[in-house]
Amino acid sequence: MIRIGSGSPPVMAAPGQQADMIVVDKTARTLTLLQKGSLIRVYKVSLGAHPQGHKTQEGDERTPEGSYVIDWRNDNSIAHLSLHISYPNQEDADQAAARGISPGGNIMLHGILNGWGGLGGWHRLWDWTNGCIAVTNEEMQEIWSLVPTGTPIRIEA
Repeated sequence: MIRIGSGSPPVMAAPGQQADMIVVDKTARTLTLLQKGSLIRVYKVSLGAHPQGHKTQEGDERTPEGSYVIDWRNDNSIAHLSLHISYPNQEDADQAAARGISPGGNIMLHGILNGWGGLGGWHRLWDWTNGCIAVTNEEMQEIWSLVPTGTPIRIEA
């Protein structure tokens, strides 16, 4: 049922409409897009299946906490479009190395898994990702167009 790729990504919004900061509140399950400190949009999200606490190792199914950057985008993803979050940062990598474990990686902001888009907002009834941040496919289309590569993202407990 899962397939790779989910169609063409939308055109980027004009620079004056794009976000310059993303804030994720894990407790409230929200993702907020900001531009010069002003709210652009707020979305409800699903998180990793074990969302309490900071991601510390591969396979813990936690969504990281801290300051990162959207550093690349994938329009050929197993979920409807995806924006890569720069986890692990140097501190995350150093802490995992000190414990002799992998910090994990490939943390994305994405839509629903391809083939499951019909779930729409129902996906928010539980935290189901492996540590990623998920929105509906329609929301991901909008976010893709509003968030340029290089946008900072702060993920808060």
